[in-house]
Amino acid sequence: MDKELASEKIQVERKQFFFDLKENPRGRFLRITEDVGGRRDAIIIPAPGLKLFRDSLDRVIAANTNGDEDSA
Repeated sequence: MDKELASEKIQVERKQFFFDLKENPRGRFLRITEDVGGRRDAIIIPAPGLKLFRDSLDRVIAANTNGDEDSA
């Protein structure tokens, strides 16, 4: 059974995103779930990869030429 350590939810247009930091006997991980009209897809990032994931996301946001952070 996974133990929930932290949870966040955001709404972007018609999509909901859930960020759940969990722990099980194999270690900690972040599950990111996208819900669009009841259809759910998820990815799981092991805790040791969270900084790499954040760094990549920061680079993608910086590359956004729109200039509006809310649209990133």
